[in-house]
Amino acid sequence: MQSATLILLIALLSVDVKGMVVNPKGRCQCKDDGVKFIPPKRIEKIEVYPPSSSCQHMEIIVILKESGGQKCLNPESRFAKNLIKNAQKE
Repeated sequence: MQSATLILLIALLSVDVKGMVVNPKGRCQCKDDGVKFIPPKRIEKIEVYPPSSSCQHMEIIVILKESGGQKCLNPESRFAKNLIKNAQKE
């Protein structure tokens, strides 16, 4: 019984956990404060990253429809706050 427990403990300690790192670079994706407004018609997708050990700031990244490019949205702007509030309602 003790050998089975020891083998289980070793197996659990040697498991490589994947998916823990939000940003593999270990730093913020947005280099500046970001834009304050993006026309909603141009937005395809919104990604919100809360503060973490790799980046101490909340980041809002908007994927644009026509180009597929990314823009950082200033989380302190009125537009961003309303966008997040409306997304939480849905």
